[in-house]
Amino acid sequence: MWEETISITGPYNFDLALDRLSLDPLHCVDKEKKTVKVPVTIGTRQVAAVVTGTGSLEKPEFLIKSEAEKESVVPRLYEIFGWNVELLNVHEHFQTTDLKALFNDHYGTPLVLDFDPFGCLLKCIIHQQLNLAFAYTLTQRFVTAFGNEVDGIWFYPNPERVASLKVGELRDLQFSGRKAEYVIGIATMAVEGKLDFKKMRDMPDAEIANQLIKVRGVGPWTVQNFLMFGLGRPNLFPTADIGLQNAIKKYYHLDEKPTLAEMEQLKVPWEPYLSYASLYLWRSIE
Repeated sequence: MWEETISITGPYNFDLALDRLSLDPLHCVDKEKKTVKVPVTIGTRQVAAVVTGTGSLEKPEFLIKSEAEKESVVPRLYEIFGWNVELLNVHEHFQTTDLKALFNDHYGTPLVLDFDPFGCLLKCIIHQQLNLAFAYTLTQRFVTAFGNEVDGIWFYPNPERVASLKVGELRDLQFSGRKAEYVIGIATMAVEGKLDFKKMRDMPDAEIANQLIKVRGVGPWTVQNFLMFGLGRPNLFPTADIGLQNAIKKYYHLDEKPTLAEMEQLKVPWEPYLSYASLYLWRSIE
């Protein structure tokens, strides 16, 4: 077991990051101790990395502990928690927009990724057209049924395991037949090398979107959420998202949810940080 302290440039609100992570029952979060256990897969090895916030909003520091190779764990944690992103630049950009008050309320909230890109895409599929509470419940059933538990944290099942499942096994968990087929189909494509999540990290958004949109069960909403929470891309705004529509309705005191055309117009001043606009709007109603 090794440990290392990481210092980054503030602002970075780890408390608000943990608050959002804690919404997912699969995440092992202790908000009082400012700690989260992160599942890290290195090759075929599955280990935990424990991240504890030890600094402040303006001077963030994190204590990392793990038994896995430091050279693999630390860079991955930088990706997951967005420790290389200058959040002050994001904040200052929105001070010139009508989301200024929202960004002041959630000052320094980072875009934290799902812990595994393949798991992120499956999660996006599972969450399609479900209310958030049941979406988390269904995802938890899936992972605890077919994934692995290591040191008290859950790992999503790997593509080989998911590809071997039968539709009936997922139907038993209350998956729809079609959604079960989508999940198994995506895993099969990953096993066959038709979806390479490592290569996607270096691919442009448009190229990834063009590849994924051809996959059965994947639409624009899924693509945008995957790019945002699977790969950390900064400029996504899923206008079809019901939660985002409700957040805009609340923030702007609208009588009805905004139309897609209205959302397209609203988002123009928020570029190139649309993902942060999305995140902060979601936070406003969570």
